[in-house]
Amino acid sequence: MQLHDVWFVLIAVLWIGYFFLEGFDFGVGVLTKLLARDRTEKRVLINTIGPVWDGNEVWLLTAGGATFAAFPDWYATLFSGFYLPLLLILVCLIIRGVAFEYRHKRPEDKWQTNWEHAIFWTSLIPAFLWGVAFANIVRGVKIDQDKEYVGTFLDLLNVYSILGGLVTLTLFTFHGAVFTSLKTVGDIRVRSRRLATRLGAVTAVLALVFLIWTQLSRGDGKSLIAMAIAVAALLGAVGLNLAGREGWSFALSGITIAAAVAMLFLTLFPNVMPSSLNDAWSLTVTNASSSAYTLKIMTWCAGVATPLVMLYQGWTYWVFRKRIGTQHIVDVH
Repeated sequence: MQLHDVWFVLIAVLWIGYFFLEGFDFGVGVLTKLLARDRTEKRVLINTIGPVWDGNEVWLLTAGGATFAAFPDWYATLFSGFYLPLLLILVCLIIRGVAFEYRHKRPEDKWQTNWEHAIFWTSLIPAFLWGVAFANIVRGVKIDQDKEYVGTFLDLLNVYSILGGLVTLTLFTFHGAVFTSLKTVGDIRVRSRRLATRLGAVTAVLALVFLIWTQLSRGDGKSLIAMAIAVAALLGAVGLNLAGREGWSFALSGITIAAAVAMLFLTLFPNVMPSSLNDAWSLTVTNASSSAYTLKIMTWCAGVATPLVMLYQGWTYWVFRKRIGTQHIVDVH
């Protein structure tokens, strides 16, 4: 395995980490409308992810930075061709962060309600658009012989990509519901587990259709194994949620995300962005990568920094591992 192959795998791992972690806090943001009955319960939901949501976004920054450094042509084509959806995701992430910080700064009902609306929509929209983006990458987009995207924004909105967006939206919301039941006590815990069961059933149907479609169009033996793991883990997560085993259910919903993302990257390799115009114009791990010297320096840096970051983030989750409930919310403002 050459260094550009190694970095393709590492970037896949970074996206898996991002969707695993940011997935449940996107889900919790969506649940502020679907699950919370009053402002106190919204505070409970927001507090479950309060200590960790910003750390989860580090995985996105790292994935983007690694793509820029390891595969500059991939980065350039992706971020220019997907400019509008990625810009919308970026705006949502900015507003979402501001909403978490500003919501409680003033006691007026209208002020807090507006920021709560912002949390909901800026969680829902990226959860959907990430699925649309990755589905298009796997499906292939209009890339010409100069490695430039020559399609339009409307070309990115097709049945397959919209289905991919619905899968990530429902899967992240299910992941967030299981996380909520794992992190809360009392009535909200019971209702989140009940809602997770319904969300899991919808997710299973959508995911099965999307993954089978992907496998039939671009899959091989390795991607089939990843698909089987994803489906089995999702069904297991739903079943264990029904049994009240929130910890195991959350672990399996995370494995579902990891296996599904792994499947998408397995169907891509050795491409990083297939061309729907001509296979010869596709971006691959070879023609889109940086020099071997650059990749070597990056590998040494990543080998030192990555374990430290993971240890620190793991310690953060350990410190804030306790369950919370409405009784812990002293002041709803």
